[in-house]
Formats: sequence, C-alpha cells, structure tokens
Amino acid sequence: MNPARRTTAAAATLALATAGGLLTVATPASAAVSCPSPVYKRQLFANTSFSGTPKKTDCDSAINEKWGTGAPASGLPKDNFGVRWSVTRDFGSGGPFALPVTAQDGIRVYLDGARKVDLWKNVSTTQKKTVNVTVPPGRHSLRVDFVNWTGKAEVSFSYAPRTSATVDKVKPLTPTGASTSYDSTTGRTRMTWAKNKEMDLAGYRVYRRLKGASYGTKPLATTTSTSYTDSAVPATGDIYYYEVRAYDKAGHESTGTADQAVTTVDRTAPAAPTGLTAAAETGGLRIGWEAVTGAASYRVYRAATADGAFARIGTANQASYQDPSAAHGVTYYYRVTALDKAGNESGRSAAVKGTGRDLTPPPPVTGLTVTPTEYGFALRWDANPAADLARYTVYKGELLGDEEEQRCMGREVEYLWADTTSYAYTTLPDGDDVCFFIDAVDAAWNSSLKWTGTAEAVTATELDTTPSVPTPEGSPLNVTVDPAEGDEGNQVWWNGLDESSPEAAGGYRVYRWNRATAAYEKIADLDSGAFSYFDTGAKRGTTSYYWVTAVAADGTESRPAGDWTVTAPAQ
Repeated sequence: MNPARRTTAAAATLALATAGGLLTVATPASAAVSCPSPVYKRQLFANTSFSGTPKKTDCDSAINEKWGTGAPASGLPKDNFGVRWSVTRDFGSGGPFALPVTAQDGIRVYLDGARKVDLWKNVSTTQKKTVNVTVPPGRHSLRVDFVNWTGKAEVSFSYAPRTSATVDKVKPLTPTGASTSYDSTTGRTRMTWAKNKEMDLAGYRVYRRLKGASYGTKPLATTTSTSYTDSAVPATGDIYYYEVRAYDKAGHESTGTADQAVTTVDRTAPAAPTGLTAAAETGGLRIGWEAVTGAASYRVYRAATADGAFARIGTANQASYQDPSAAHGVTYYYRVTALDKAGNESGRSAAVKGTGRDLTPPPPVTGLTVTPTEYGFALRWDANPAADLARYTVYKGELLGDEEEQRCMGREVEYLWADTTSYAYTTLPDGDDVCFFIDAVDAAWNSSLKWTGTAEAVTATELDTTPSVPTPEGSPLNVTVDPAEGDEGNQVWWNGLDESSPEAAGGYRVYRWNRATAAYEKIADLDSGAFSYFDTGAKRGTTSYYWVTAVAADGTESRPAGDWTVTAPAQ
C-alpha cells in the first residue's frame, strides 16, 4: 500500500505554546485546505460515490498514482474507495489541449463541469484514452474523479497544450504589466512585464523603435525571462518606444504591449562635415561645407600648414563661414566640426586650403569722351587711380529702351594696357548711333564693372562718309580691300576676269572716292595681268572707298565693282 503523497502542512495547522515552562501542542478541531493553482486539491473518500466527508484532504502537484492492491491512505479501504482531484487555473488564450488518462478502475474528467472523459467501469487491466478538447481563454476548472472497486488501483491524468502549428491556431495573449525605466547614467533601458499565463509559451520578444518610425520585423531581443535590459539604446537624445510580445511553441506571436517610451540622453556626436570648399570674396575667405544632419552649429579651425596646429577661429550656425582675418596672398588650412543641441562635437573634417586675395575692384573709369571720326571714333578717358590696375576693357554697344530710360548694351571689343588712356575704334562711318563704356580691371582680375554692375556710358553718332555716287550693279569683277597695316597702303584685290577676257584686254583701272570733289578719281592704270594694287596714297585715319573697272582694247571700261576699308590713325 502506498500512502497519500505530497501532502502539505495546511491539512493540520499546529500551534506551539508554552505554559509553566512545559511544551504543549494544540490541534484545531478542523482545518481548511487551500492549494495554490495549479496544484490540485485532493480528496480521498471511503466510498465510490464521493459522499460524506472526505477521509483526507491534501494538495497534489500531479495525478500519477499506483497504489496496487493496498489502501491509498491510512483509514481508507483497499477496495471501494474514491479520489477526487480539482483545480482552477488560468489557461491564458486557451486553445487545443490533450487530456491523456490511464486508470484501473474508473475515471471521469470534467472541464467546467462538462464531462470530457468517461471510463467508468471495474476492469482488471489498465484502460487508456486521450481526449482532445478546446479550452476557451481565461480561468477554468478541472475535476478528475477516480474510483477503485476491486483489485489493483492506479491512475494518471495530465493536460497539455497541443503545440503543432497545424492544430494550434490561437496566438498568445498580450503580456501585461509592461513598464520601462531609463538610467541616464549608464544609458540603459530596463523593461519588465508580468508572466504570461500561456501553457504553451515559448518566450517573449522585445521590440524597439525610434519615434516616428515603425517596429521592424526583427526583434531587439528574445528571452524566456520577464525582463530585459537594453544596454545598446543609442544615446542620441531621441525618444524610443518599446513593446514586448509573447510567442508560443506553434510560432504564433501576440500583439504588442502598449508603447513604453524613454527619452535618452544625448552623448552621440554628429558626423564630421564633408565637402569643404574655400573661396575668396570681398571681406575675406569664405569656407563652405555640406550641412550635417542633427548639427545645431559648427566650429571652424585654421592652421598655417596642413599638418600644423589648428586653432578655433569662429563659430557658425549655417554651413559656411567667412574668415575676415585672411590676409591677401596668404594660404591657410581649415577644418570644421559639427555640434548638436546637447553640445556633442564631431571629429574634425578633412582640411581644405584657401588663399586670401584682393577682391577690391578698381574705381570706375571717368572722363570718357567719344569723338566721331572718318575712321570711326576716337575715345579718351581719365587715368584710373588704382595702384594695381592691370588693364582696361573697351565695350561698344547699342542703345536700348525708350527716350526716358535708355541702356547701353555692349560687348567687349578691345583690351588695353593700364598706361593707355585713348583708343581708336575703327568702323564704317555710316551715321549709326552707338555707345561706349570702359571697364577697369586690376592685377587680381577684379573688374569694376562686374562688381558694381554699372559703368559710365557715352553715346555718339557716326559720321556718314558714304559716297554720294552709288556703285552700279552688273560689274564682271569682284573687289576686296584690305586696310594698310604699315606703310604699304591699302591693298585692293579683284577677280572675275582673266587676261584673255575681251574686257581685260587693255588692263584695269583703280578709282578712289574723293569727298572734296564728290567723285571717284582714277589713281592707277594696270595691265591685263594685274589682280591687286597697293594704294600708298591713301591717308591713315580715314575710310577709303574704291572702284575697279576692266578696260577693253578699244579703251571702253566695264561697270565698276567696289569695296571699302577703314584704317586707324598712325600710332
């Protein structure tokens, strides 16, 4: 005979007292038995109808007895006795459970009072059965009744979740009691939660997200504990949210707990600036860089050499800084760091070098006069006072706009040395209205016009030297005139006839326009093999107009062909 096992002291509460120095033991008349879930409360009866007062009540952690032919406990018969186990517990989200039993003799199993197993007969061999049930979520009661009528007595019962993913379709309940705490000294977050009631629980998954982002599919950590310490939360001053989810042996995951927020301390410096540039501008060297995410300000450092000691020279709240102390013609090296709102400073950027240079333009050109001439215009102006003046740029343009507001839109026509204050602009004087202005440029290529956008413009009207006698059409010749470059005179070229042409049998005649007589006057007779003529009699600084005719053997002339050229005054 196997006595009743796993009994607890709750079945008989003992009180010890002293009286006159003697030890006495007092036992109460009755004692209530309370067994903590999921421990069973066991009642042993001396009958098979479970009637009357149990002979014994105790707590049993499992149902698995083999009493053989003996009595289950002192005071009970070896036959015709009954044992009842009962328990109420939380099944979490519930789901599919298996109820396996073995018994000799009878066994009945009840779930919330509903009979699920019924093997209720006197047998001489052990009977077995497994019943599958679906347990709803929450708290439910189980009761197991066993009777032994005659012969051997043995019984076993258990209940367990069915964890196959093909059977279990129920996800765990969301963990409860979640809370977080953040240690600003260590930069760690500790998260705790209550133990989940699921019997098929496999563990917990902890997730973390940055405010404004979503939780990823990969958990931050997986644990079977009810707490987790995140020692790697970024110390960036940002808000992070945590949640915990339970997952079961079938692979189902619960929904997440309510977000648990922590605000981290900011110990993370921004990235070092990149893309540094250095450019000279009025007032100093301008250092620029690409804006750094999270930067609230920047510090600028300067050194005399690339590997020299860099000293801080200024602070900027934007992605550029002007160094007003950069001297002209001196090369400097710069590095920049980024600072966030918490004052964390990044590492220094790669160095960039820049050379200070003169960015002060010369004063505007003054005293410009424009005089129309037979060759175009004579320009004169005041010498510019800039000590580092390098050149002048002459612009010629046309007037745009109405009479109330006109602008001279010009283009560059000549570059002149700094010691020049006059210029002869050659053009065909045919009475057009034109305008001129002069720009001063220094040795550092600073332009008064380009810095200020304005210049003193002078308008003038060309002389009209066009001959009063027009050149007729229909000449067999083509004439081109090149201006004299020295003392050789203007060169007149023609073509269109060869020596065998009847019109050229007697040669060619060259004419030049004389404004005084208002006529083309002959200046040369040439033989039939000629094709050019140098007019050394043409004066410099004027516009010369020419005709060329072919002279036949009988002295008749062809119709003239004409062209013109302009020569500047002799220097």
